[in-house]
Amino acid sequence: MGLEGVHHVTAITGNAPRNVEFYAGTLGLRLVKKTVNQDDPTVYHLFYADERGSAGADITFFEYPGSPPGRAGDGMVHRVVFRVASEAALDFWADRADGRRTETSTLIRDPDGLCLELIVDTSSDEPLVAEQRAIPPEHALRGFAGVRAYASGPERSAPFLEALEFSPGWEARGQHRGGFYVYDAPPEERGLPGAGTVHHVAWACPLEAHEGWREKVAAAGGRPTPIIDRFYFRSIYFREPSGVLFEIATLGPGFTSDEPLETLGEHLSLPPDFEGLRDELVPRLTPLPNPADWRV
Repeated sequence: MGLEGVHHVTAITGNAPRNVEFYAGTLGLRLVKKTVNQDDPTVYHLFYADERGSAGADITFFEYPGSPPGRAGDGMVHRVVFRVASEAALDFWADRADGRRTETSTLIRDPDGLCLELIVDTSSDEPLVAEQRAIPPEHALRGFAGVRAYASGPERSAPFLEALEFSPGWEARGQHRGGFYVYDAPPEERGLPGAGTVHHVAWACPLEAHEGWREKVAAAGGRPTPIIDRFYFRSIYFREPSGVLFEIATLGPGFTSDEPLETLGEHLSLPPDFEGLRDELVPRLTPLPNPADWRV
């Protein structure tokens, strides 16, 4: 059984308040977890998803205040692709988010410059939608379709992806969900990490299968980290041969591990190992808009 599509995509923002206004306000996603980067707890880690905080709908951001704009290049994800229900939804988002309508999609830039693409959902996967009073339910984002990455030698990655049970094309599909991973020719300019760039893409697997996937990555020639307990899920990290940073993250325990579903994302959540730092961290973190302002 393959990986359950995209678990989450993590990118970088230089301005968390503006990021909240765009993803929760303009795009209508739910801010389901306001926490810190566990590798650098002095900065936010913000998670936006559907009503339940589901893997498969979860775009996340590290905030590095004032970070200069980055530029996607060879070995980097350059576009995050979401599903919508219809052509009418593509038109709605072109108007609402100042997007560019193409024959088959709508292209949007977030305030940091990250490229988002919306395409009509032709899968049979469960729609993962959030409720926001300004977004008609029939036009709401429905979760990830996949990501597009730049690669100068994608053929190097083919045996590795096949070993991880991606079907040629490439698609990771498990029992319940799937997500694509597409290569494009890179620009001449070298990539620069920074605001508006993707840090990593995470693929989903059941909790009980996680160790098996780590072994599979190692057997395929990858160099996975040890399993890291992120409290809300468990993770391993490694680079695929084209250079993109992959994560395999578990489906659970989930975002309701430390706060109720009804109030997800409304308060700063710190995993137990970081709770003792609360008094030190709170004054250092940027004040944010109240995500409840956009809720139904």
